[in-house]
Amino acid sequence: MTVSGHRRRPVVALYERIADAVHDGTYPPGSTLPSEPKLAAELGVSRPALREALLLLQEDGLLTVRRGVGRTVNARPPRRGFEHVQPLEELIGGGTGPRVRALLRTLEEPTDFTTQHLLAPARAELRFWESVLVGEAGPAALCHEWAAPDEVLDRVHPAFAAALRAGASAPSDGPAASMLSVLLDASRELALHAHSGITATLLGRRRGEQLGRPADTPAVLVTQVVRVGDSPVLAAKHMLPTGAPALPVLQSH
Repeated sequence: MTVSGHRRRPVVALYERIADAVHDGTYPPGSTLPSEPKLAAELGVSRPALREALLLLQEDGLLTVRRGVGRTVNARPPRRGFEHVQPLEELIGGGTGPRVRALLRTLEEPTDFTTQHLLAPARAELRFWESVLVGEAGPAALCHEWAAPDEVLDRVHPAFAAALRAGASAPSDGPAASMLSVLLDASRELALHAHSGITATLLGRRRGEQLGRPADTPAVLVTQVVRVGDSPVLAAKHMLPTGAPALPVLQSH
């Protein structure tokens, strides 16, 4: 069992020790963990701390509690690291995710956000797509996506540029695709790299109206930048209000 040398909060460090044991095969998928007293003794920790760490592992999908059996390691524990770039509608819905409803497909001048993340010059024209993800219970997320200037895309990813021009004609009142979905479809043979940031915020009036929620509804804001090599090709903001489907976030360590 691997013990990290980094200083962490006790329960988090204990969580990582058990997670490491799952991933290195000490407790393989489908196996049953020792009882709480035995596991606490093996790890040299208190049972309250162990119980809290086990609860977090259950919440994160590594363990399942089975009556009469105990805690078992899930057959397919979550993999670590950013292993796939996926559209938000797939991430939050799995196989039965929300549909994309296009609100706006237009060109606009750079903002501070797009100047920073797409390195766009001041007078550039950027393709901007605004979409709502709609699930069975109603609007689940609001997505703002910007593509790099056409001249940049024509140079670093011409297939994406062509797909965007075709996708801009999608009807505003029917099913559509997100810009990231279009990018992925156009990148079958091309490696993409992405990073995201997560911030707690409030919806605000306009976004609240678009999602059918009060302006002071708490929300999570996810910012995302996707690159081809060193060139950013897409930047996005995704707003998920309280009650939206869970968003899995996998991080490397």
